[in-house]
Amino acid sequence: MPNANRSAIAHPIDRQLLFLVLGLFVMGLLILTSASMTLSYKNFGSIGGYALRQLILGGGLGLVFMAVTSRIPYRAWRAWSLPLLLISFVLLALLFVPQLGFSAGGATRWLRLGALMFQPSELLKLAFILYLASWLDARRREVASISYGMIPFVIMLSVVGVFLLMQPDMGTLFVIVVTAGLLYFLGGGKKSQVVTLVLLGVAMFYLLIQLAPYRFDRVRVFFNPGLDPQGAGYQITQASIAIGSGGFFGLGFGRGLQKYQYLPEPMGDSIFAIFTEEMGFLGAAALIALFFFLFLKGCMIARRAPDVFGKLLAAGIAIGMMTQAFVNMAAISGLLPLTGIPLPFVSYGGTSLAVMLAGTGILMNISRHT
Repeated sequence: MPNANRSAIAHPIDRQLLFLVLGLFVMGLLILTSASMTLSYKNFGSIGGYALRQLILGGGLGLVFMAVTSRIPYRAWRAWSLPLLLISFVLLALLFVPQLGFSAGGATRWLRLGALMFQPSELLKLAFILYLASWLDARRREVASISYGMIPFVIMLSVVGVFLLMQPDMGTLFVIVVTAGLLYFLGGGKKSQVVTLVLLGVAMFYLLIQLAPYRFDRVRVFFNPGLDPQGAGYQITQASIAIGSGGFFGLGFGRGLQKYQYLPEPMGDSIFAIFTEEMGFLGAAALIALFFFLFLKGCMIARRAPDVFGKLLAAGIAIGMMTQAFVNMAAISGLLPLTGIPLPFVSYGGTSLAVMLAGTGILMNISRHT
């Protein structure tokens, strides 16, 4: 083991991974600058106010986190995974302390720390991947067992689900369930167990949709966008107009119209529609390609990792990033029901950006051990 660590230090930083992430980071700042210019001018008196905050609070801290995590031997996360997961649960519980939790849009997802806002569910995504990779590695021979593998896995997901549904945050729960399910399969779960888990997941999401009228409306609008164009279908209708208006080449950077108080959440889950309106099919294809190449790079690092824990950890981080990006872009394009999750590296949100960059640092460290 010491020899492996010494040889890993001799490996340089994975430049391909670094350039992909920095490319997404810079591209995200440009996209955010355009998408937020109206609200930014209204709230800060300049068109780049939100992008500057993203750069300093999310990007600045995130780049520091990435530099630190890229130098921490990835095997150390085995010991830290459970404490980080428990810290995530504590932070999620603090959301419901009146003086600390901040609500918006009918959801309580942010902790108010003075002038700063923090979203604990973003930390939970990474912490759960760290813990699940460690758990699957420790139970390699028991994962295929129903009693010692599948049932404990379902219990873990249920605990995470309770915390997220209390907010509520169905989008994050969906991303975590998909990521965890794929990681469970890669960790040794049987195909029959994975099929059972998929059926359980579908039944659970069906029940949750039936219990909340606004979720049911989103599903109805997904199958028939014209059902309520001024109500539940307003966002997807305006997003379709934005994407369709972009055509092949787009209207031009900064020239989109839907961000002018037509399309809700132009800096958040609708930002891909704003970008497509301005940069067209070519711009959207370039952004999707960056995410796809980042995913492929993560898979390559996982394949070449020297041990099972490294393989599972790299795969979990890569799958988590790609799943969230796919769900965001597919939902705002009308290919999935709306979920309200941010587009990684692009949507406004310092917590999401900082955690994504920290996860990238872990990927970089694993690549140095290959």
